[in-house]
Amino acid sequence: MRATVMHGVHDVRIENVPDAAIIAPTDALIRITRACICGSDLWPYNGGPNVLNQQMGHEAIGVVLAVGSDVQRIKPGQVVIMPFAYSDGDCLFCDEGLQTACTHGGFFGNGGEAGGAQAEALRVPLADGTLYPLPVGEDDALMASLLTLSDVMGTGHHAAVTSRVRRGGTVAVIGDGAVGLCGVIAAKRLGAEQIIILGRHEARLDLARRFGATEVVSERGEEGVARVRALTGGIGVQSVLECVGTAQAMDTSMGIVRAGGAVGRVGVPHYDVVPGAQMMFYHNVIVGGGPAPVRAYIEELLPDIVEGRIEPGLVFDRTVDLDGVPDGYEAMNARTALKVMIRP
Repeated sequence: MRATVMHGVHDVRIENVPDAAIIAPTDALIRITRACICGSDLWPYNGGPNVLNQQMGHEAIGVVLAVGSDVQRIKPGQVVIMPFAYSDGDCLFCDEGLQTACTHGGFFGNGGEAGGAQAEALRVPLADGTLYPLPVGEDDALMASLLTLSDVMGTGHHAAVTSRVRRGGTVAVIGDGAVGLCGVIAAKRLGAEQIIILGRHEARLDLARRFGATEVVSERGEEGVARVRALTGGIGVQSVLECVGTAQAMDTSMGIVRAGGAVGRVGVPHYDVVPGAQMMFYHNVIVGGGPAPVRAYIEELLPDIVEGRIEPGLVFDRTVDLDGVPDGYEAMNARTALKVMIRP
């Protein structure tokens, strides 16, 4: 079968790899119908940590082709969401809705035992606990928005939840990528009254306004902090959704969060020490977040997509087939595409 393989810096190729197949009795085999490129895929693309020749992709929707002998809930023929992490659904952490900490789980597309979803097919470990069946066909008109439930919409929601977004609250979203934009949706959905997005790409900011952002701040560093403070009467926001992962983004978070506020960080951190420890301590600021347990959020978010209350699929602004994946990486890296959908 054909799959996306990362060979090195700016070197992504579509290659023939061994066919995906059921190995364990708890596996399922799915045919990928939709996948996408994530902003986090750009870190190894630009020389960040990666496994040699790893198969890429961790967000997908597919059709179940076959299941192992121990699989009970998932059936051949179902259209399913594949979250970016696989989980057994039965351990202590899964019971608590933290599937990304599953004691038997792991992540797709990072060179581990599970392959990557930017491919024609994929073996899904722990299928019963991982996959979420959908009541639609594989070409449903809502498919783009449904695909976001495999990662970016759930991740934006996780940032909102961990930063304690509340009805009538004040929120700042750092980052105008797909996760940040979905964070705007999540903050609006949870009832925030003021939603400030920090970003610089006009087309993305227009989409943020459509999703519910009330103000835009394009300045960075101290100027950005001052601007957010000015928009909030000098005290800062109650909730910060940090959707970038850089030290500068966390510095900004510490500068704009009010005393007693919270920061939800979902950008993969590219720093060893969390900046702002003194302010965090003396202002009683809560910092939380991490890999979003998107499997736990699907049931909550799905009705809003199906009933048209939110449209996170608008973050996709380019669609490619497998042969177009290398160009998709290049476009996202150059910021000429926001998020690229793949239809193998």
